[in-house]
Amino acid sequence: MTIETDLYVKMQDICKTFGEVRANHNISFEVHRGEIYALLGENGAGKSTLMNILSGIYTPDSGRIYVHGEEKHFTTPSQSIEAGIGMIYQHFKLVDPLTATENIILGQKGHFLLNKRALSRRIHELADQYGFSIDPNKQAYDMSVSEKQTVEILKVLYRGADILILDEPTAVLTPQETKKLFDVMRAMKKQGCAIVIITHKLNEVMEISDWVSVMRKGETVGTIKTSETTPTELTNMMVGKTVSLSIHRPEAKKEPGVFKVTDLCVRDKEGVLRLDHINFELNGGEILGVAGVAGSGQKQLCEALTGLQPLESGSIHFRGRDMAGLSPREISLSGISVSFIPEDRLGMGLVANMDMVDNIILRDYYRQKTFLLHRRPSEEKAERLVTTLNIQTPGVHHAVKKLSGGNIQKVLLGREIACDPNVIITAYATRGLDVGSSHVVYELLNKQKTKGVAILYFGEDLDVLLELSDRIMVLCNGRISGIVDPNQVDKEALGFMMSGARKLDREDWV
Repeated sequence: MTIETDLYVKMQDICKTFGEVRANHNISFEVHRGEIYALLGENGAGKSTLMNILSGIYTPDSGRIYVHGEEKHFTTPSQSIEAGIGMIYQHFKLVDPLTATENIILGQKGHFLLNKRALSRRIHELADQYGFSIDPNKQAYDMSVSEKQTVEILKVLYRGADILILDEPTAVLTPQETKKLFDVMRAMKKQGCAIVIITHKLNEVMEISDWVSVMRKGETVGTIKTSETTPTELTNMMVGKTVSLSIHRPEAKKEPGVFKVTDLCVRDKEGVLRLDHINFELNGGEILGVAGVAGSGQKQLCEALTGLQPLESGSIHFRGRDMAGLSPREISLSGISVSFIPEDRLGMGLVANMDMVDNIILRDYYRQKTFLLHRRPSEEKAERLVTTLNIQTPGVHHAVKKLSGGNIQKVLLGREIACDPNVIITAYATRGLDVGSSHVVYELLNKQKTKGVAILYFGEDLDVLLELSDRIMVLCNGRISGIVDPNQVDKEALGFMMSGARKLDREDWV
């Protein structure tokens, strides 16, 4: 079968099942030369499965794939790469001690003895062609997030890819870095590349894509020219019903200074200062959003506040009681209920091999005064969470590691909120969640806020932070750039603060 030459990718009637789960069912789509194509869908809709089939990670049960007019049968990622397809994952796959040049050529045949000067020149040529800015000799561990992403893109371009798949490409970028990425994507489009992006950010779909395909429950709901649709229409297609995109910010009675952090300093195992004299107050009945590029100290701050990270100095007070130096259990036994939703869901938040019931029991089993554990209350709590959060699971005794990422996040968030906390510290609570599920999370957090709970919300979507938060604290390189009123700033201003280009004086904080 011959396919027209400007049709770079055609996937026809793709089907893929995993046991009883139908991940893709008769999925078809096309990407032409010089097009940016967006894939939208709820968690478990089959977007990643479809792209993993195109990139050679999975083999379809049935269906056909055409690349540049030729039918392909990929069984390995290397075959997909040879066909001109490159996938850039959300979590970068670089070797930190190696330079940009070394990471770009790593794993390719015939590159053991090469002229580094010639390689650097070739990489500069590619960078100039597509509008990148890069130092070929810079080591990966010295790079910013956007620089690492640049290396990942150049890596696939260097291998000859003209079909690129980007998985959540702006998840950890500042607005300025996102703008640069979009400029690069437009330049790649002009050069004749075909680009597929998987994203949850509808505003970015509207800004950068030419076509958008919406998937639901493993099937294609519709494919629309982006200029002929709206975010509301796309959302309704994703979830199958009318959904409001606005985020409510209810008023709540505030308890000033219920949680106070003073001169907090933390060093990592290598002795590097990760938090440098952090000072802020969190009120009861308030959501304090935290913005910052990846690696600005978010992880260390979360863990320091919850007793998981040793402090070099500083104090942490809850209603006058000093929590500094206490373990998580000691904090709990002191009568302070702190719920923590960590970024690492299965590594830190939940035990992957356990089911929902056991993970709920694990949260506070030590409080039970009898020798035998009472499982029924935890089973009832798990069943309520499944209903309330619409968790897609065969049952409450199903191992959480077998759930999708979004459903795992719902289990973790639901378990922590169900503990009736005084303070909630949540790191990227909606990462990986679709629009409908994300709004369930926002409603849950707002409900806790109206109960007087103090909430520290670490987020990566600045639009959400601006709508949801009562105040926003900006981190940059382990320091606070400022604490601002979301009604008085925009994304660009936050982006400058996140990058260190602008810092507020303490008297200007709110």
